[in-house]
Amino acid sequence: MKTRYNIAVAAAAVIASFSLIACGTGTNSAGPTEGSWDDVVAAANEEGSVLLYSSQKPANLEALKVAFEARYPQISMEFVRGTDADINPRVETENRINKGTADLHMVTDAAWIENVAESGKYSTELVGPAFAEPAYEPAKSLINNRFFLTSAAVFALGWNTASVPGGLEDPRDILNPDYTGKIGIVNPAGIASYVDLYRYYADTFGADYWEKLAALEPRVFPSAIAVGQALASGEVVVAPAVQPLVSEVAAGAPVDWALPENPWGAPWFSHVLSAAPHPNAAQVLADFMVTKEGQTALNSGYAAALPDITGAVARAQDIESPDTADLTPAKIEEYSQQWEKLFLS
Repeated sequence: MKTRYNIAVAAAAVIASFSLIACGTGTNSAGPTEGSWDDVVAAANEEGSVLLYSSQKPANLEALKVAFEARYPQISMEFVRGTDADINPRVETENRINKGTADLHMVTDAAWIENVAESGKYSTELVGPAFAEPAYEPAKSLINNRFFLTSAAVFALGWNTASVPGGLEDPRDILNPDYTGKIGIVNPAGIASYVDLYRYYADTFGADYWEKLAALEPRVFPSAIAVGQALASGEVVVAPAVQPLVSEVAAGAPVDWALPENPWGAPWFSHVLSAAPHPNAAQVLADFMVTKEGQTALNSGYAAALPDITGAVARAQDIESPDTADLTPAKIEEYSQQWEKLFLS
């Protein structure tokens, strides 16, 4: 059995983005061209575009777009960002009707990944040369040669430096009445990775951790990104779990962050969709995502799948997979209802 990890824009905006893209002409995928990698790249240049679905931070996805288009100027890259709860059903629908819009999908839902990788019906086998590079550790990084480890979100403590100049060292430091009404947390409802995060904190920092925090009337946000923005604006002053605020600190925002002794994280695995309308461009982007250029663009503030990546905070292969048997749709829904009673009632 696999073990828990050691070391997800509002839904309306995502739906609007999907609707705009859906107005385009999705097509059935015939898979990448047969032949050499040069043949695949030539075919990708002819296709001329590629679309990624992902729950990563928009700034990182934009950096990936810039780097990819610089390396492959004949291919335009676009992305749609949303949570797994938003995106996974869209991928399933496109596969069911065999009429794709997206070409690649980046996901953290471990149970969804496990089921889809086993069935093989949503994904195309990978053909890019970068997946065989020793530094990528393919034995640890590939699932059935369809899903590939791309990044991992490692969650940190976050605080507003104007309000909390001394910073934080442990999630239990937040259980302070002085922070009543000024704590930012993320809503985990329906999102497997966030449900696992909440359970991990209870296991690691005390079974009553969330009950104690709920008594301090935290502010609830739809994503960890939104929590980080609230810290920067001063809407909240502390948060027990945010993505490392690397770009915010670099931009001069009044925030800081630190990894606790036992941090939690979630790896992103990506796959080339079997219904991809641009199957060759999809393979080229997938390959680029695990090169040093792609990893550097994608992983500021995240754990990277290659060593020595500037801006990365950890190594993605060091993050273990969770017990997917405890993250079934029924159990996620059960926990979500319990969470809503505790924090929203």
